[in-house]
This record gives sequence, C-alpha cells and structure tokens, in this order.
Amino acid sequence: MLKGKTALVTGSTSGIGLGIAKALAKQGANIVLNGFGDIEGPKAQVRALGANVAYHGADMSKPSEIEEMMKFAAAQFGRVDVLVNNAGIQHVAPVEDFAPEKWDAIIAINLSSAFHASRLALPAMKAANWGRIINLASVHGLVASAQKAGYVAAKHGLVGLTKVIALETATTGVTCNAICPGWVLTPLVQQQVDAKAAANGWSNEEATRQLLGEKEPSMQFTTPEELGELAVFLCSPAANNVRGVAWNMDGGWAAQ
Repeated sequence: MLKGKTALVTGSTSGIGLGIAKALAKQGANIVLNGFGDIEGPKAQVRALGANVAYHGADMSKPSEIEEMMKFAAAQFGRVDVLVNNAGIQHVAPVEDFAPEKWDAIIAINLSSAFHASRLALPAMKAANWGRIINLASVHGLVASAQKAGYVAAKHGLVGLTKVIALETATTGVTCNAICPGWVLTPLVQQQVDAKAAANGWSNEEATRQLLGEKEPSMQFTTPEELGELAVFLCSPAANNVRGVAWNMDGGWAAQ
C-alpha cells in the first residue's frame, strides 16, 4: 500500500516507534529511523522486511537538527510522505518539585518537535496532495495522572496541534491524526514493572497486575505491533476522511 512512499518515524530505535516503523515497512514504505542507543539492530530489523532504510540521529529537542533530519530524508528518498511524531521522554514529580529543566525538555521533545517536523513536512505533502501526519500522543493527551505535569501538558498540546493541522489540511489529501495509547509493554515500561516488583517484594506477574489495575480495565498491555497496525490503517485509503482524531488504544482507560 505504501510502495514508493517514505515514512519518517521519530524515536524509532526501540519500542512503539520501531513497531510502527516495521509495520509501515511491511507495506513497502522507505523508512527513516531516528533515535538513540543501538542503531544497527533496528536498521537490520526494518531492512529484513524488504524496506529501504536510512537513519538520522537528530536530537529532537533542537529545531536546527530536526531541520537537518528533514533535509536528509528528502535527499535520501525525495520527500517525507508519512511523518510519525513519536519521540518522547517522561519525568515524574509533584508540580512544586518538578525541575524546570525537566519541564522544558519534555515540552521540547514531546510537543515542539512534532510542530517543527510537521511544519517542515507539510509543504511537500501539500504539493503532492497526499500525506499522513500521525502524532503519538497518549491517553494522557485525554486525561491526567498526578505527578506527570510535563507529560500530560505536552500530550494534551499534541492532541490540540493534531486538530489544528487537520483543519488546515481538511480540503487536501493530507490528513493528521493522533494515536493515544495506554500502557504499552516497551523496554521502558518493563523497567517500571521490574522496579515495582523489587520495591514491594512482588513477582513480576503481580507487579504487572498492580500496574495495569490502577488504570487499564482490560488488564492487558497494548503492543507496539497493534499500534503499528493502527498507523497502517490511518495511512490507508479507508482513512482518507479520518481527520483530527485522537484515537485511544488504552484498554478502556479513558472510558472510566
């Protein structure tokens, strides 16, 4: 379905971003990866699916590096047809103890980076009269949790940005939507489960039940693969008129 098109996925060297990149690669898209840590492993995984793959290590807190990444993607493959704004960080503390530098970093990476990447991708998408911008928000773009001021504020902002871009592209072949996951079993979340188990003397299974039981009625994690399939749907002709949606895949979290 995406043969000949190019997808750039930020924060895609592991977890949700890599899952989405692999799902789009299966549809024939060229893939531009971005992120830190192991690079060759994720590239090999995507390449094994038959996709052309490139990598750019832009620091998503720096607009100048985002601009270089977008230029790089265009030089590699012509233009970015599918932009998945997935890069994100987290910090947990009460508002009065929330370090200002942590707030600034979360807003920069979780929200401002999506603005910068989108503003740079839109001209070529509009010129081609086809494009997809998919913002990885969170259930925390719809509801709040205590001690996550920066993350919740950024994700609510990302849902708002999604709606504005959707309105501004409403009469074109470009769409913009947000995906709002609940708990996703990524390496980062597994670390939280392990820490909860260690702190309370629980088994890993009990720590998982406690974590999910606080918020997620389904008592099961969403997987990166499931989120990837939702991204594929949003790129399909069936989603041509899905615009400005914040689509939660959260096991019933926001339904409570």
